[in-house]
Amino acid sequence: MKKLLNNILYYIVYAWMYLHALLPLKFLYVLSDVLYVIVYNIVGYRKRVVRRNLAGSFPDKTMKERLVIEKEFYHHFCDYFFETVKLLHISDEEMQKRLQFENVGLVKEYMKNGKSGLLFMGHYANWEWVPSLNLNFVDGEVLAQIYKPLKNKAFDDLFLKIRSRFGSLGIPKSDTLRVIIKKKRENKQMLIGFMADQTPSVNNIHYWTNFLNQDTPVFTGVERIAKKTGFIVFYLDVQKLKRGYYKATIRLLTDKPQDEPEFVITERYIRAMEKTILRYPAYWLWTHKRWKRSRQEVESIQHR
Repeated sequence: MKKLLNNILYYIVYAWMYLHALLPLKFLYVLSDVLYVIVYNIVGYRKRVVRRNLAGSFPDKTMKERLVIEKEFYHHFCDYFFETVKLLHISDEEMQKRLQFENVGLVKEYMKNGKSGLLFMGHYANWEWVPSLNLNFVDGEVLAQIYKPLKNKAFDDLFLKIRSRFGSLGIPKSDTLRVIIKKKRENKQMLIGFMADQTPSVNNIHYWTNFLNQDTPVFTGVERIAKKTGFIVFYLDVQKLKRGYYKATIRLLTDKPQDEPEFVITERYIRAMEKTILRYPAYWLWTHKRWKRSRQEVESIQHR
């Protein structure tokens, strides 16, 4: 019965999204403007969280300055929603015009020499469009992305379908190391993307740093995988050029991860991510409870 209900829900939501995806983006942006009024002015979705995050990150800005960032963030957040819907019906050619990748040749050069890579990413601009990077490779399934399965099976299936739109491979978080080792044994060169800018679970907090003016726990799992596999480590620096148009530059963090001191790779990523955000703060995902626990609280839980 549960499976049947999930299937019904999947097809209902899919049909709604697909019908909207048939519309041109310029019309979807009109709907986005309407959604903004609902989400920001009427519902006030996570407005307290956003304001708390902005206040902690930009203590030197006035409330008026932070309010400008806040409103721009919600406008962008609504655009992001409809841009993600559009993935169900967008041509490869239009996608490549709207999201241009720079420095792809660097990755290809390493792959020619039998090397795979790990790509640090963040919830900045439109991360759901990033799998279109796969269109820059002729070998098909080159890009893989790590994702956390959703509790609702219908929505999990739907978002996996969207994220695999350009032929990239979705790897459940719990299977990460197993799949990576398998691909390495098969001598399959891949670029594996990790969203590493949000809060680790308490038991996975091993490193703290100053990020956006706040004491912040960060993921170290990508660094550990890099050291274990010897994979090249890159960072994806994304810029929003204008509504519906982005540029993403691949930057090398290290090609010798096993020679790097502990936490140096992680720290390089954090500094790169911070630089991206500070360039234009409104396009980061401010609704996430990034700083919900202090170091003291975490250490207290860890030592129980």
